[in-house]
Amino acid sequence: MNNKKCKLLMLALGFFTAGCASTPTVDDGNNDPLESVNRVVYDINDGLDRYLIRPIAEKYADYTPEPVREGITNFFGNLTYLDVILNSFLQGKVYQGFSDFGRFALNSTMGFGGFFDPATAWGIPKHDEDFGQTLGAWGMGEVAFIVLPLLGPSSVRDAPGLATSALLNPLFYISSVVIGPVGALGIVNTRANLLEATRVRDEAALDPYTFTREAFRQRRINAIYNGDPPVENLDEFIEGDGTEDVLLIK
Repeated sequence: MNNKKCKLLMLALGFFTAGCASTPTVDDGNNDPLESVNRVVYDINDGLDRYLIRPIAEKYADYTPEPVREGITNFFGNLTYLDVILNSFLQGKVYQGFSDFGRFALNSTMGFGGFFDPATAWGIPKHDEDFGQTLGAWGMGEVAFIVLPLLGPSSVRDAPGLATSALLNPLFYISSVVIGPVGALGIVNTRANLLEATRVRDEAALDPYTFTREAFRQRRINAIYNGDPPVENLDEFIEGDGTEDVLLIK
């Protein structure tokens, strides 16, 4: 392990120790002070998706057999699982962290690089942890909702997790000649998996931007609280004014 990686590990361990006793927080209201800018970015992203990415994803879904798509989804999910492992430990979930490491090792070997998922068949659960959830578990609020160019909905708290996730993805260290087409496949496959969610959003009698924002925020709160958020703090989302009501996503 080189000196830079040692320093990063020591920093992570320091954060781990400091964060164990913290309590997650829930932000009330829409927490969207940059809404005017966010809507512009959202519209640009939506236009790119509507006229380029989504049509490609629909054709991909039409012509790619379901078992192949499932294997590709497993492969990319396994590539990002190192991020899950690290953040399980950073949140003080030591047993879960070792379980996640076992899952990654098993699927990477007997699952042929992650295309297959023997870990689930063997009863090793899959988890979803990232650095944004870790910051939330340490007590950091989302600060503000933001929409990132190309990447979509996020928050000031969650955005740094994009960097940690990328740095822990083995594809990040592969030649650009390889990562280009492989990354494009990952984008199209992920978008194909979200086609039904997009249809639900488009058919809802709501402002798509507001629907997307509130669905994202509720999903993140649910993730930070491991599926059991304090209901009293979600009244702001669930009751609303009739324009922002969405179902809690679990």
